[in-house]
Amino acid sequence: MGKSLFDKTQNKVFKDITPEGFAPVFKKALEDPKTKLTNPKVIQAYYSSNDYDPTFLMEHLANNDLNVLPDYLAKASEHGLDPKMFQTEKLKSLLARFYDKKAIKTTDEAYEDMAQLELTIANSLINYSNALQFGVMNPRRIYANYYTATKRPDSISMSSVFAVKSLKTFLDSIQPKDSQYVTLQKALISNVIVPGLTKEETQRTLLVNLERLRWKNKPSESRYVLVNIPAFELDLMDGGKSTLNMKVCVGEGRNNDRSDNLVEYDESDKVDRPFQRETPQLNSEIYVAEVNPIWNIPQSIAGKEIIVEAAKDKYYLANKNINVYKNEKLVDDPETIDWASISDSEKAEYSFKQQPGEDNSLGKVKFLFKNSSSVYLHDTPAKLAFNKPVRAVSHGCVRLEKPLDFAHALFGDGPKYNLIAKYMGEDKPEPTSVMLNKKMPVYITYVTCWAEPGGNLQFRKDVYGLDIVLYAHLQKFLANI
Repeated sequence: MGKSLFDKTQNKVFKDITPEGFAPVFKKALEDPKTKLTNPKVIQAYYSSNDYDPTFLMEHLANNDLNVLPDYLAKASEHGLDPKMFQTEKLKSLLARFYDKKAIKTTDEAYEDMAQLELTIANSLINYSNALQFGVMNPRRIYANYYTATKRPDSISMSSVFAVKSLKTFLDSIQPKDSQYVTLQKALISNVIVPGLTKEETQRTLLVNLERLRWKNKPSESRYVLVNIPAFELDLMDGGKSTLNMKVCVGEGRNNDRSDNLVEYDESDKVDRPFQRETPQLNSEIYVAEVNPIWNIPQSIAGKEIIVEAAKDKYYLANKNINVYKNEKLVDDPETIDWASISDSEKAEYSFKQQPGEDNSLGKVKFLFKNSSSVYLHDTPAKLAFNKPVRAVSHGCVRLEKPLDFAHALFGDGPKYNLIAKYMGEDKPEPTSVMLNKKMPVYITYVTCWAEPGGNLQFRKDVYGLDIVLYAHLQKFLANI
């Protein structure tokens, strides 16, 4: 150990360095809370099982491999990240001191500097690797309505950095190479300003969407349905290309008028407070089309909307083809009920089901996929909403502009699609379930900036304020370094 360190640094102090002398100093530094390791258990477990050997110093010092790390960390801003997150300046200072033949004068100083340098390298490399490969934030922890499978770094992935043979090769390999990421990254570096947005808001929008691109929550399938909430669009993706595109209406959001933005925010923005009608982010699999569906009206909608309308017009329920049930028994004459005078406790005794027909709020077909939020894709009789630029108007489900085209894309030509088309056109429809032969993956996402195939950037309004929440958490993370 001593000879290797002396050969590289030419500092005679290192001639007297031994593994036996270094180990207790290193162990003490590992256990010292002032060292501020981000993932202490992973780092401590590795070194304790490897006799407290300074892996990075012994494996990478001789070939000048260590000197490339600060260079990569210093360019973290090109990813929308702050070099401070990775102790860049501390690492530079320790390396400079290590290579200065006169800086370290005693073996005690040498042992201490070795310990600090080794731990700083390990900590910085793991944090940088995690950030680029998994993102800085865990979306499940910052968003209330997030149900998308998202892989996060674990002890195995973090420990793998200790086995790296060439730091430069490894650092090159973890740079995100996805075309979307590279395009947004170039826009960030070149200080693009989007018309209608300030420079600061443009930069922050790029920053939060780069972070989203780093999350490991992207579809692994070749063919899948993609709904982007801020874009109010659905795409059927096949081999990386959209083979079907249509407008959608999504749940009403807290920031439809975009009164809140990325320029003004405060500490309270870290708390995600979704409006009750917001469509969740999720992934699942579409497994059935229900043609001419019955709408089991949720209690929240029944109490706040259906009963209110019935109180104004006693024939409202009949005209909307809504059946009323009291304690699960069909009410034969709901128009005789004085809906204006029933109490909240009495309201809970009633349930409402809208029968198939032209007025059914689900339209002629709905497409189901398992999820804990009871949302689905469906047709709608309210077609005028598709002409609006901001289509955050539903109770949470996703309304489809072209449901029959969507059914054809899912089922293809054949008897099942023909059955759906036939039943959707009937005057006296009956509820019918048509199962998909192969389930179709569906991803409901939230992206406010992306690159089109030609490279042009598209920006959308932050209708749910989720950019603000994400940016606030990134700032909090930075402030706590």
